[in-house]
Amino acid sequence: MTITLKVSENTKQKMISYFEEKKRAKTPPYAIFQADEEDTVVTLYESGKAVFQGISADIDANMWMEMEKHLNPNAKIDRKDSSQKKEQKEILVDPKFYYATSIGSDEVGTGDYFGPIIVSAAYVKKEDISFLEELGVKDSKKLNDNKILEIVPKILKRIPYASIELTNQKYNESYKSDMNMNKIKAILHNKVLWELSHKYQEYDYIIVDQFAEKFVYYNYLKESTQIVRNITFLTKGESKSLAVACASLISRYLFVKKFELLQKNLGMVLPKGAGEQVDKIGKEIAEKYGFEKLHEIAKLNFKNTDKIKNM
Repeated sequence: MTITLKVSENTKQKMISYFEEKKRAKTPPYAIFQADEEDTVVTLYESGKAVFQGISADIDANMWMEMEKHLNPNAKIDRKDSSQKKEQKEILVDPKFYYATSIGSDEVGTGDYFGPIIVSAAYVKKEDISFLEELGVKDSKKLNDNKILEIVPKILKRIPYASIELTNQKYNESYKSDMNMNKIKAILHNKVLWELSHKYQEYDYIIVDQFAEKFVYYNYLKESTQIVRNITFLTKGESKSLAVACASLISRYLFVKKFELLQKNLGMVLPKGAGEQVDKIGKEIAEKYGFEKLHEIAKLNFKNTDKIKNM
């Protein structure tokens, strides 16, 4: 994924300061710097063009877009996503995957400061396809939370699945220099796929919504003893496989339920994602319950944590 964002001079200076310790030794022509931010390579040009490349490019670009909005509320946002032109080709459905009996997996919560990470796998037989299409599963990414809360209980009664929740407290304990977000995701995907594929062994494909190259995914699992090997990795997998789409909806359903419970326990409405509103609510939580509360309910490696501290 490659995202280009035009930033104003004040945002540019913020970026220069933020990436000072993350710069690469070599700088491309006409660039002020090129730096590494987790799974994203960030290049800032003298013109004010900032280029974000990598699996997490959208998360990092969104953060700096929010900064641009905050510093320059009257400025027009100039953002381009180079993957958009490719999207039509990417989501063309291959019948051999779509009309197959498959196990698919997907996750939610990895871009949310609050709320857990939930990974699910679903086992969808050929006979289930028309049932799922009638529910609207084919357009899973277009369904809002209310619709998901309505249809997923029907899915759960018919479609076998396996899910795993990683609380933010466990996430914060796990996250370290050799355990980044994608490695955590790979380990969780492997666990639910292993569980489901050993219960239901009659399938044509095991499909994962791709978040890392195949060799990188398996490298993340080199310390695991039980590894699912026969995986097909598909970009935009939820649009190409109803098993992945089901897994996505189940994960989202469980996430929404956990998120609602978290809000009830805190007695406040929480924003999803990792934008500016998250910082404001994070500050309120720290003031009301103490900063240590964020260790329990938030992903502390997100940039929001530093901003909350500064606030």
